[in-house]
Amino acid sequence: MGTRTVDETGADTERDETAVDAPEPDDATDEVRDAPEAGTGAGKEDGPSGVGQGAAAVVSAALGLVSLTGGWLGTVAAARETLMGQLETAADASVATQVKEVYGDAWHTSALWAGLFALTALIVGVVVLARPAFGTPGRTAQAPWTKSVAWAGVSLGVIGLLLAVLKYTDVLLGLPATG
Repeated sequence: MGTRTVDETGADTERDETAVDAPEPDDATDEVRDAPEAGTGAGKEDGPSGVGQGAAAVVSAALGLVSLTGGWLGTVAAARETLMGQLETAADASVATQVKEVYGDAWHTSALWAGLFALTALIVGVVVLARPAFGTPGRTAQAPWTKSVAWAGVSLGVIGLLLAVLKYTDVLLGLPATG
């Protein structure tokens, strides 16, 4: 016992009610038409969730933290400068010269590396915060956590840069007077 139905083409068909109907596939042409062209990069510049901006914000905060805590590169550069000061300073040099060459130059090198990390954190954080203004028109939304982490990176960068300048100019924990 079947029923008669009219399909999309207008043809009269007979249908067996005991047969199981398989779901019809969706019309794929709409999806293809709405998808960006392959190879153009449309819709792929930062991903649908802003992963690139989020990663850059985290990098900014991490670099700001490294500028405050020192980091491996600054420690190695300062140790190298201490060694160079020891090698280049004559044994009969004055105490002031020995302190400056052995400890002062290492202190300034450490401050210089901290300042570079802080400046990089500051620049990356500002770029993340300014990115939506230069992005795709109509897509200026940025995840709130991305903005928060980028602001943390900018803040840590400013603090790290200020401390590095104060350390480099001997305003903050300068070398002791010898003489």
